[in-house]
Amino acid sequence: MCASWVIALRFFDSPTSKPGGIDRVTDTAQSSLAHTAGHKPPIWRNITFLKWAVQIVVLALVVGAFWFLAKEARQNLIDKNLDPSFNFIEGPANFQPGEGIDTQPDTAGRALWVGMVNTLRLAGLGIVASTILGVMVGLARLSNNWVANKAAGIFIETLRNIPVLVQIILWFAIISQLGKLTPESGKLGGSFFFTKKGISVPRIFLADGFYQWATLMLVFTAGLLFTRRKLHAKQDREGGNQRIATKLFVLTIVAAVVATIINPIMSFLGPVFDEISDIWGDIPRGLMQTALSLIAIAGAVEFIRRFLNSRRTPAGLAKLDDDDWFRMIFAGVMAMLAVAFFWKAWPGLSSWIIHSGSDFFGVAGDKFGGGRGARPFDAMLPSVTDNNITNYAKTGLTMTVGFTALFMGLVFYTASFIAEIVRGGILAVPKGQSEAAAAVGLSRSQALRKVILPQAFRVVMPPLGNQYLNITKNTSLAIAVGLSDVVQVGQSVYNKNNQTLAVFAIWIAFFLSLSLTISFVVNTINRKLAIVER
Repeated sequence: MCASWVIALRFFDSPTSKPGGIDRVTDTAQSSLAHTAGHKPPIWRNITFLKWAVQIVVLALVVGAFWFLAKEARQNLIDKNLDPSFNFIEGPANFQPGEGIDTQPDTAGRALWVGMVNTLRLAGLGIVASTILGVMVGLARLSNNWVANKAAGIFIETLRNIPVLVQIILWFAIISQLGKLTPESGKLGGSFFFTKKGISVPRIFLADGFYQWATLMLVFTAGLLFTRRKLHAKQDREGGNQRIATKLFVLTIVAAVVATIINPIMSFLGPVFDEISDIWGDIPRGLMQTALSLIAIAGAVEFIRRFLNSRRTPAGLAKLDDDDWFRMIFAGVMAMLAVAFFWKAWPGLSSWIIHSGSDFFGVAGDKFGGGRGARPFDAMLPSVTDNNITNYAKTGLTMTVGFTALFMGLVFYTASFIAEIVRGGILAVPKGQSEAAAAVGLSRSQALRKVILPQAFRVVMPPLGNQYLNITKNTSLAIAVGLSDVVQVGQSVYNKNNQTLAVFAIWIAFFLSLSLTISFVVNTINRKLAIVER
């Protein structure tokens, strides 16, 4: 705009009839443009400076706020003669969880671990069951069968509009009204018990020979992957349906049977793991700290290298913007913080890793060395102890009333949302895809499995991940039915030890880790399903 005014003024001030008038106007305009282009805005108007300044100031404010709150909380706890550290984890639990891998934990940390395992079991089983049920109901919602369509519609519209806590309490009330537990209450020859004390079914568990069997299966997996590649190459070369999935399934069954028969040959790994355990336990702490620091620095360097390679063009390295520089600097800063963490903030972490690694290989050595000739899997039927109080024994897979009520409530509630997500994903696939599948002779079920669902899950995965996060976080409702999950156990711990803030910090870290893990898995699957353009 300034250059335009300069040209206009010069044009009207200078007589164009004079020789060289137009040239003088052009020269003046060029000099004005050059002056304008070379002029830098002041620092308070520089966009680059403002972006960096705002991010740094916000980061400093957040870190400062957390530091101030932590300092005040620590001082308040000290004033009340309460230990602000996490030493209570090694202290006695002073209570017994209702169920889990250990109903008589020695320490508070062990009790919290029992609650975490119960939460993981509930979330994992809930995710699998709700996904299967949700997909089935979603498909039924699109069925041409009037009964299946209406039944799925009633299922969805009813369950997703009732609060999940109400459904959990309803299931708790229903199960509590079942029959009394007696040795004669078992069904199918005592294999299944459905009583007001919960549900008990046959349990399949990992026996001593499982580790040898799993090692052999890893070896056979390499051969299966090689076979799969050869079958795909043959199908691309010759065409036709090579029935790759069926052949791989049969080969997997054969490999599992062979591994079950010959698994004792892997017992030679027992002494090897014992030797590794001894060597690992002799590692100096300083050497482990150095190794952890080098791993952190190498990770940051590798991230920066891959990031720069992703920005390369055929002409060379592309120009980096401010966000790109921020990412690389952030990776370097995090690596430096990790180094400081290993050496200053938590130097005992290296000792814990040394002991944990040595214990891990020691247990592996015992399992491999002591499992000669053992079966990889075993099973047992449920049973009842009929003493003064009739209870389930520890022989079957028993789900208490609280676990069953929470599981059923979460699964049915989440499945109603997953069903709608699946229905929407299928409807998002163009109708021409179904017509093309029918044109090449695929049946309705084949078209659904090979054409429709693979494309629908590209749309389904992001909202499906949200439902997985919801079911994981909703496990905290276990406290309403007395299930010993991480929240209920944590509440018992801080009631006994007055460590409210510490337990809340453990809750936050635990659920944050679960949520980030689920998000990472879902995002990885979503990237694999994304359409690759050529």
